[in-house]
Amino acid sequence: MKLNVILMLAGLMIGSSLIAGQVETDRLVAEAKKEAGEMSPKELKKLIDFEENVIVMDVREESQRAEGEIYAITTIAFTRGNLEFEVLNKLKDKNALIVTYCRSGGRGALAAQSLKKLGYINATNLQGGLKGWAKEGYPIETGLGITTLAKEQ
Repeated sequence: MKLNVILMLAGLMIGSSLIAGQVETDRLVAEAKKEAGEMSPKELKKLIDFEENVIVMDVREESQRAEGEIYAITTIAFTRGNLEFEVLNKLKDKNALIVTYCRSGGRGALAAQSLKKLGYINATNLQGGLKGWAKEGYPIETGLGITTLAKEQ
């Protein structure tokens, strides 16, 4: 009986700490989105279509890039874990318009926030990440060619 009570209490403590960790992560991402701002998929698509000077930055892990990528004239990829260590050497124009993205928007927002802190004044995040882009029916470049998902009604 005592063992069951101890196990139950341990489970509750672990569960509550996991929930608290998720709440803190959600707060950090919300703060990053507020600080860096977000661009809608429609706005980014318009910039790409009109060949505006925009850098589309993929911050997903390399293994996730097989899901597909957003094609733009200027694309660059950094894993979220290496961004701060590599970007200053590879991207010299701190006035460039940079739109970061990940799978769903969280890491992209944190990356855009970091870029702002590093002096890239026009860094922002793609709202909804690659999922948001695909949900709008915009093209995704994969190893098999370009594909689009049917836009949800």
